[in-house]
Amino acid sequence: MKFFGAPALMLCGLAAGSEVTPVQKVVQLMEGMLAKGKEEKHGEQVQFAAYKQFCDDTSVEKKRAIEEANEKIDMLKADIEKYTATAAKMGQEIAAHDEDISVWTGDQKAAT
Repeated sequence: MKFFGAPALMLCGLAAGSEVTPVQKVVQLMEGMLAKGKEEKHGEQVQFAAYKQFCDDTSVEKKRAIEEANEKIDMLKADIEKYTATAAKMGQEIAAHDEDISVWTGDQKAAT
């Protein structure tokens, strides 16, 4: 009923003359505030939707990047273990070859 009362008051005011009563002015201002509030709300909803979409997209990208990085870390750890084992094996082979060289050098000195 309140909604129908405001336009009825405005029509009565227009019929009586071109003067705007203080009540009509308040009603006009409140209607203007309502329209402005609805516009701002819509603008904020659009802005929030865009921001939420950005956050969702970024979240998916970051999760994928983290998964890929974790897989690469696992691969690199495996490579490090492999190369550490290879280095230890090569160190043992070098020690064996150094021993052989020492024996051959001793044999050569003994022979001469």
